[in-house]
Amino acid sequence: MNYLVVGLGNIGAEYAETRHNMGFMVLDAWSQASDVVFSTQRYGAVAEVSFKGRKITLLKPSTYMNLSGAAVRYWMEKKNIPTENLLVICDDLNLPFGTLRMRKRGSDGGHNGLKDIIKALGTDQWSRIRMGIGNDFSHGGQIDFVLGALSPEQKEMMPSLCSDVIEGVKSFVTAGPDLTMNNFNRRRDPRITKDLDNQA
Repeated sequence: MNYLVVGLGNIGAEYAETRHNMGFMVLDAWSQASDVVFSTQRYGAVAEVSFKGRKITLLKPSTYMNLSGAAVRYWMEKKNIPTENLLVICDDLNLPFGTLRMRKRGSDGGHNGLKDIIKALGTDQWSRIRMGIGNDFSHGGQIDFVLGALSPEQKEMMPSLCSDVIEGVKSFVTAGPDLTMNNFNRRRDPRITKDLDNQA
């Protein structure tokens, strides 16, 4: 079975460690752990990994965040991947940093990358993993916030978060979205839980 896993972000060194590039960070961590290399192809950087008989195409769109839909549609058609085998990884302002949530359908939630994918595919009936980045910014500061760099403490947490997301994707391709959501949609890092409890 073939799957397409898309990590959303913006290309360029200036965006590499920004909050909006969480999807790229996960796929980079996966490629490093699997000893595979991304190659520059049409609409993005692409790598292939396998897990328990499933072939998984990893895609980092090169179209910039707000035009991600063209890349997703192209690679779904090229690889003949149905929408139920698509999984998109992105950042989310509506969740505290470190919170991970999986859904198998839904609106864009104000995320321009998701919005463009929904428009390109003509449906929102596909799975996504949202990685919380929080919303600690003043009125009008959203763009600067999402394009801002992670704090040193947040960078320290990223390997653990990326590992959790990768395990979630592996569950998605083997056990399906429903079972994966039941097991995945919870906090894992005790530092994150402590921080969230302090904010309550």
